[in-house]
Amino acid sequence: MIEVVDLVKQFGNNAALQGISFTIRPGEATGCLGPNGAGKSTTMKILAGLVRPTSGEVRICGHDLLTDPLEVKRRIGYVPETAAMYTGLTAHEYLSLIAELYHLDRTYAADKIRFLLEGFQLTEAADRQIDALSKGMRQKVLISSALLHDPEVLIFDEPLNGLDVNAALTFRRIVEGLVEQGKTVLYCSHILDVVERLCSRVIVLHEGQIVADDQTETLLSTSPKGSLEAVFQDLTRITPEIEWGAALAAGHPNAGSSDSSASDSSAIEARS
Repeated sequence: MIEVVDLVKQFGNNAALQGISFTIRPGEATGCLGPNGAGKSTTMKILAGLVRPTSGEVRICGHDLLTDPLEVKRRIGYVPETAAMYTGLTAHEYLSLIAELYHLDRTYAADKIRFLLEGFQLTEAADRQIDALSKGMRQKVLISSALLHDPEVLIFDEPLNGLDVNAALTFRRIVEGLVEQGKTVLYCSHILDVVERLCSRVIVLHEGQIVADDQTETLLSTSPKGSLEAVFQDLTRITPEIEWGAALAAGHPNAGSSDSSASDSSAIEARS
């Protein structure tokens, strides 16, 4: 379980998070959405124990993140948007190192590593150095490292980066299986259709605040278009950007100008 209460994070004069609160229960996959700079990755890093909050409370599986960080980290699996890996190690060596850090039984670890490498079709690449692997292969190793110790809570920040269609489908099935096992999953992504299919609940962040937190079906029912994309656009107020994109696609001469007139928008609407 993830419990967040009045979480605040300041970077100088910038309030990245402005007192957000939410709870995610076991057996629940929750999507976290928001435009760039909304506070999504900051939230993920705080939950993973990589960034200290300015104020507020975070509890993972009943353990306070600030007072018992090691116990929290034992219970989470985290896939960051970008990760610094020991690229001089082979894929197998890297996963073995992660297993040692979690003090896993060596026989169990060996079997689990073999299972993960086979599942992600990495067996033939297992003895190649990570810096020689493709971006997609590295991402598979990173996901494997998050699953290796069978954590109770999974935090995914743009986990599909670099994955091909088959690997992405495999990953989505893994997440579905984790939810069936009663794991707590927080899934952050810009790929809205995946979130719509995978997550039963969605939290939308905008300018460091939660602007929506509800069941996915309920949010979809609030939009005339019935899509998460439309809900996202309504909540994060990005209409000017959409109009600018439409103008650019139409070859409008003032598409790149910040002082486009109201008549420009009217022209766009007339063409649509």
